[in-house]
Parts: sequence; C-alpha cells; structure tokens
Amino acid sequence: MARYTLNPEALPQLTPTQAARLEAQSDADLTAAAADDGDNPPLTPAELERLDVGRRVRAVRSYTGLSQAAFARTFHINLGRLRDLEQGRRRADSAMLAYLTVIAEQPDLVRITLGGSR
Repeated sequence: MARYTLNPEALPQLTPTQAARLEAQSDADLTAAAADDGDNPPLTPAELERLDVGRRVRAVRSYTGLSQAAFARTFHINLGRLRDLEQGRRRADSAMLAYLTVIAEQPDLVRITLGGSR
C-alpha cells in the first residue's frame, strides 16, 4: 500500500477530460455508480437519522455562537454527549430534542433560567 499525504497548498485537480466526463454524467448515473461501489454502502435509515440530528444539534450550537465546550457548560449538557450527538455517534432522545428546540428559540431565557448571565 502506498502512502499519500495531501498537500493543502497544491490540491489535486481534475484534468479537462476528467472534468468533462464527470460533468456529462446525470444524477442517475452518479447515484448508480455510488450504489455499485462496494466500499461505499448506502446509509441505513437509522444512520441517516443520526446524521440529521447531528446537523440540527450543530445548527443550534452555531446559532448561539458558542464552542462545543462553552455550549455544553452554558446549557448543562455533558460535553461527550454533545460531541457524540453532533458527530452522529449517538441518537438524541425526545427530551434532548425538545431542550435543543427551546435553546434555539430562547437561548437567553434558558441561560437566565439556569442561573447564568446573558
């Protein structure tokens, strides 16, 4: 096996022929090629749901402008659990989803309620 180190200063580029071939493929062609790739099995509905929840958790945290550690500390959420939720390694229960909805709608009110400052 050969090792390859990506150089961020010189990212690989498609040749004009490769770019034209890729551009000529339809969405159906690309989907069929992905489905035929044994190294890239399709995600299960449960995996897709975890990824969707991860995006929602990240969106709420991003809206507050807080880092993972600050968000977890501010809203009394275990940091490891927050990371697992954002990365799709863990499913959020209905209570966590409801809490995140409240944080998204009224972050300052939640902070005040929990005894923190704005």
